[in-house]
Amino acid sequence: MSLTDYYNPGSKLLQGGGRVVSAHALPSMKVMADQIRVGMVFIEEGAPVPDSLVFESEPYSNGWRSVKNLNGYDLDRKIRSAGWTLFDLSHVNASAFGFDREKAVHSAVKRALAKTKSDNFNALEISQVVAKHFLGLPYVTVCARMRHVQESMFLLHDKQLAKRNQARLAYSRADRGG
Repeated sequence: MSLTDYYNPGSKLLQGGGRVVSAHALPSMKVMADQIRVGMVFIEEGAPVPDSLVFESEPYSNGWRSVKNLNGYDLDRKIRSAGWTLFDLSHVNASAFGFDREKAVHSAVKRALAKTKSDNFNALEISQVVAKHFLGLPYVTVCARMRHVQESMFLLHDKQLAKRNQARLAYSRADRGG
């Protein structure tokens, strides 16, 4: 694989300027830097989606799939037309140091996916990828929006709400010593 490093201040991949690694790979090699782009969506495997929603995806990392040929806006339109909701929740940032930018981007995305899963959300949309240097060490920061696909128009449907309320009640009782 040959790598070309160049400066591109108007890059869609690296907003805010920065250096971009353009990779030219043999057909047998997987190039991740070209796959990660602004607007890219990841959905947790097994997440409920409308039966009418058809989209291409491929495995990405530990129970997550990357959606092909649809960005967050297009996926949101398709989900809403099926009567479901794609919530746009909070933002998450994840960084990774590394001289190999492809691996650093992959590591940062994996960290963002782990944060999303720990908060019980089932989708993530990449909003920004930035490569910079700190004390001469290169690092990549991935900024993303946590998303959640569900049939109900309310963020928590009844079963999840009941479980969460029971947990809060048990916690408050434990705090009061009761």
